[in-house]
Formats: sequence, C-alpha cells, structure tokens
Amino acid sequence: MTERDLEGWTIAFDLDGTLVETHRDLVGTLNRMLVREGLPTVPMEGAADLIGGGARALLEHGFAAAGASAEDARRPELFEAFIADYIAHIADHSRPYDGVVETLKRLAARGAILCVATNKRSDLSERLLAALDMTRHFAAIVGPDRVSARKPDGAHLKEAVRLAGGDPARAVMVGDAAPDTGAARDAGMPCIVCTYGYTPIPATELGGDAMVDRFADIETAIDGFLSARRLRIAATANT
Repeated sequence: MTERDLEGWTIAFDLDGTLVETHRDLVGTLNRMLVREGLPTVPMEGAADLIGGGARALLEHGFAAAGASAEDARRPELFEAFIADYIAHIADHSRPYDGVVETLKRLAARGAILCVATNKRSDLSERLLAALDMTRHFAAIVGPDRVSARKPDGAHLKEAVRLAGGDPARAVMVGDAAPDTGAARDAGMPCIVCTYGYTPIPATELGGDAMVDRFADIETAIDGFLSARRLRIAATANT
C-alpha cells in the first residue's frame, strides 16, 4: 500500500445492507404499517430480502407477503405514515457492519473520495448516517431524489460520483444487490458485492466483479482492480 495511492479515485457505497445493517428498523416500521391495516406481520428474520428498492418498494413487497394488493400499499397516506414512523425509529437497532468505520478511514487516508449512492431517500439516508455519526466520512450522500435516475440506471452512480467531486471513469461501486451491480455495469464501473447484504438473488448470481464476505476485505478487492488496471495500461503502452 502506497500513501495516498487512491488519490483521484472515488468509492461509491450502497447504504442498506452494505454499510449499515438496517433491516430490524425498516421491517419494524413495515410491520407497524401492516398491523395498522389489519394485516399479518412479516417475520423479522427472513424479511431482509424485502429491502433494497426504497420505502415504496418495501411497502409493496411487504403487503404482497401479507397477502394484500400492491395497490393498497401505494396509498399516499400510508407512505407518509411509513416515513414518519421510520424517522422516529431510524436508528433504534441499525448499526454499521463490522469493519465499516475502520475501512472507510483507511480508504480516506489513502486519498479516496467516498460517497453514498442509495435508493433510500436522501433525507432519510442523512438522518440515519448522522444518528450513527457516519456523515463525516462521505463527500456526498445521494439518494434517487438528487439525481436524474435511480439504480439500476448508471446515471445514479455517475451523478453521485460527480456530486462528490470525483470522476466516474475512476470510480468503484460497492453494493449488495442487483440494483448496485446493474447500475455499475451501466456506468462502466467495477462492482464489489458484499455477500452479507439484502438480496433475493444469490450474491454469486449478481454479476459483480468481486465478492467479499466482510466489509474489511473491500480494500483488498479495490487494490486488485487497480493492479489489473495498471497492468492493462502498461500492456497497451507496450503495443
């Protein structure tokens, strides 16, 4: 490892299931909405795969799991009630995964720009990260409301990186689900998949460029990408 050897590179992170374990608070809010509607709750364990597409998608998936229609889940007043309840409980149980804070500090010390690119609304993302004292690690926290398209559209990642002051041509995505790998492919960025996250599709089938079982291993995966890139550049220069 060379001091400041990641200068000029941006690392974009998904939030739920990548940086922070949030399912107990999100599913807790979902279950309170289901109870309010007279529907059965979903099990806390095993419901994590419902997370990933934002609050509206979570409500739709949750209502479907409870045997209700997606149309019922789309009512504006229900969505507003969900958001109000989630804000009140946003960090009751949510915590960064093991190794997250230490790894973010090491990447920043090596010169990397760090940002969050999430399908969670920006204000909710900011509230959560502030409650966990994590805001200071990121140059930008970018939900779908601050960009022209949401993941899996690559525009989300490109615009998030630019908002952080980075170059999309020198960026890496870190996520846990299909919206992350899809956006990375669309944006032409390598993607590291965290196997511990929230996805109904097995991590091995997401099409990431590397997989890690622990957040702390992300640094090694990034080093592998950059080493391969340097070899490609050297080979091109010699032809």
